[in-house]
Amino acid sequence: MKKMMPWLATMLLAITLIVVVVFVFMQGQNGTKNDTHTAAASEAKRMTADEIVEVSSELGEIKTNLADTDHVVVVSFSFKLSDKTAKEDFEKIKEITVKPIIIQTFADTKSEELATAKGRVQFNERLTGLINEALPEGKLSSTSFSAFVMAPM
Repeated sequence: MKKMMPWLATMLLAITLIVVVVFVFMQGQNGTKNDTHTAAASEAKRMTADEIVEVSSELGEIKTNLADTDHVVVVSFSFKLSDKTAKEDFEKIKEITVKPIIIQTFADTKSEELATAKGRVQFNERLTGLINEALPEGKLSSTSFSAFVMAPM
């Protein structure tokens, strides 16, 4: 038994060392991801409130039914555009071009798709793409719900 003790101690030390190295390596990987996420978040946070207002637009209450006609939605949207010029163009066409796009997109959407936060994010991404195709200049950066109510009829 005395001859095996040094071997056991060496094996335990080697295993412990391997576990510590793996743990430190994994922490380093997680730290890198968090740093890039933090850098992106701080980049987005650099806009002042006045700058956000300069590139943002609101579209008031829209009432329409979904693809499954037994549900109706009442929504308001907030849009963030790439620059001030894009916002000015967007303001000119939001009632005559953007609103019909939104209503048509809801007409193709089922209530199950909007029942989850993930579904709403996907809807907003799809809507952003469709509206970008209709914009004469500039780009729509993001679309989000500022109010959302879905109810059965």
